[in-house]
Amino acid sequence: MSKQKLIKRLKSYYPMERFHAFVTFPAILVYLILNNLFVDIFFLLYGILVCIIILIQGQHYWKLKLYRLMGKPINQEKNLTIFRSSKKINLILITLIPIIFAIQLYQNNWVIIPENLILYGILTNIFAIFEHINYYNRQLMVDNPADLDYIKRNKKLKIASLAKDLKENEL
Repeated sequence: MSKQKLIKRLKSYYPMERFHAFVTFPAILVYLILNNLFVDIFFLLYGILVCIIILIQGQHYWKLKLYRLMGKPINQEKNLTIFRSSKKINLILITLIPIIFAIQLYQNNWVIIPENLILYGILTNIFAIFEHINYYNRQLMVDNPADLDYIKRNKKLKIASLAKDLKENEL
């Protein structure tokens, strides 16, 4: 992909990701809190919070990528340190998912109650895991012909851009 096409793509992609991180998911979170008992949606709220945290990282990464392509100065070492720390935090948050799920079940006497949106909680927590993988391991998002061609040609998913940047700049 040419530099200009990538800049154009990131100029739309970064704001969209930022919107989801700072508006869409927080709005869903507030809506759920206002319309449900906290004890009933604890697991779902946790999944949404993990998604927000990972989306904030993702939108920051795309902003930095865009700035670098446009020749704007960025502090690469500082940001690499942020992403290395964020990756560790994500892994801790993901590791806590089964514990949070168990707490939700305990709160409901070990019964899955449809009213507490537990299935949405499961899906949201899985989505958070996929978002982490998408940024820090393999690119799961296939949203253009070049990505699809890569998969067809190589029979595997691409290494995520952030994962490549972290690997190329290991300490």
